[in-house]
Amino acid sequence: MSGEDEDYVYDEESGEWMPASELAAKRAEQDSVEVLDAVGNRLADGDAVTLIKDLTVKGAGQTLKRGTLIPSIRLTGDAQEIDCKYPGIKGLVLRAEFVRKR
Repeated sequence: MSGEDEDYVYDEESGEWMPASELAAKRAEQDSVEVLDAVGNRLADGDAVTLIKDLTVKGAGQTLKRGTLIPSIRLTGDAQEIDCKYPGIKGLVLRAEFVRKR
């Protein structure tokens, strides 16, 4: 018997038997969403972004001007939405197409 005690599982997509940890890593990679800014840069949690156009914030009665710096973003799992914190606005969610990575 070999020294490995890992369970092998059948991957229907590839038609192969593979270690369970390898299959879990493969599925996690497929489930991760790639979020790109307006010019194609990949965004990640904690990135700083700037707005590329003026945006009127619904419910806040405020307009965020072009060039406004958003210091730290959080990805939401949606390819086009990012969660942001900005003074005076709670629960700000921006579309990635309106920001550029700083």
